Amino acid sequence: MAFVVCACAMAAQQYSAELIFPPESWHNHSSSIVELPNGDLLVCWFHGSGERTADDVLINAARWNHTTRKWSAPFVLADTPGFPETNPVLFLDSKARLFFLWPLIIAHLWETALMKYRISTDYQQASGPPKWEHQDNIVLIPKNILPRTQEFVAGNTSERAKKLVEHAGDEYFSRMGWFTRTHPLELPTGRILVPMYSDGFSFGIMAISDDGGYTWSASEPIVGAGCVQPSVVRKKDGMLVAYLRDNGPAPKRAMISFSKDDGVTWTPARDSELLNPGTSIEVVRLRSGNWIAVYNDLESGRYSLVAALSDDEGATWKWRRHLDGSPDQRSTDQYHYPSVVQARDGSIHVTYSYFSKEGKSIKHARFDEDWVRR
Repeated sequence: MAFVVCACAMAAQQYSAELIFPPESWHNHSSSIVELPNGDLLVCWFHGSGERTADDVLINAARWNHTTRKWSAPFVLADTPGFPETNPVLFLDSKARLFFLWPLIIAHLWETALMKYRISTDYQQASGPPKWEHQDNIVLIPKNILPRTQEFVAGNTSERAKKLVEHAGDEYFSRMGWFTRTHPLELPTGRILVPMYSDGFSFGIMAISDDGGYTWSASEPIVGAGCVQPSVVRKKDGMLVAYLRDNGPAPKRAMISFSKDDGVTWTPARDSELLNPGTSIEVVRLRSGNWIAVYNDLESGRYSLVAALSDDEGATWKWRRHLDGSPDQRSTDQYHYPSVVQARDGSIHVTYSYFSKEGKSIKHARFDEDWVRR
């Protein structure tokens, strides 16, 4: 049963929001949302007593029924006993196949993440998990990671720089530890890009498939001073833009990188104008051509979550509307790690981690572009 936080019944139902389940002491974090072809929603997140060091962490999910307009009770989507599983991602490709991707943490360090994924064409059940027809791992050999890393640290003699080069030249370290956070992107050619990152390097990367998700290769890394969790959007001219979480030094801004060759090579990440306290951002191109970004508009803390709208492909962000909190009202509450999708009716759906004094849940909000502009 859904735990309602807010519902604003305006003329066009421009905004409404609810918790998918009541707040609880368990750690519930890093959700991903998709709209299914029948109009239902499917959301997943990781759930347990902690994160990479907690062996009881698994992937939960819930369904929203478009007829009853209610959320199902959470159910298990993936669980490997004795190993943490985190940062799940859901994605529907142009053939209406459902992808479910998530990392298995082998040895309690993010650097030991092993990416797993499943594909389904039978996923619109009223309850419970989809029926999976394909499962495999995504293992990557990062393209040119050693020379790109050497270029990035050139002239830097710090121990961190030396360690980066050492790791880039190590086959095991450079190939392990890449995992997901934001939605994949399918290009007009049919190429699927899965944005991934490594906490060991603090670099982003793309897993690339040109055969519908059955085999994968790696892009060059997105190098920068702490650039992780890329979210990728495509411009009208074909250029790809990746917005990344800022894990680096001040000033704290979402970082940005560009690709002109469908995701194979990327410019070094630099600061954008968007504030970022070291937390996930997602940017999505809407069918109108406008872009929407959902992120924490702070340099420190996660108590303010904003939706920003751009009508010039990210050159400026003219409209902003807060989904939760405010930068002017410091709080211990946290609203973070958004997942964004546009439904067939044009509405925008966002799920995000909701941490309050009452406990932790996943919150779902729905609104439209006009609501952001108000």
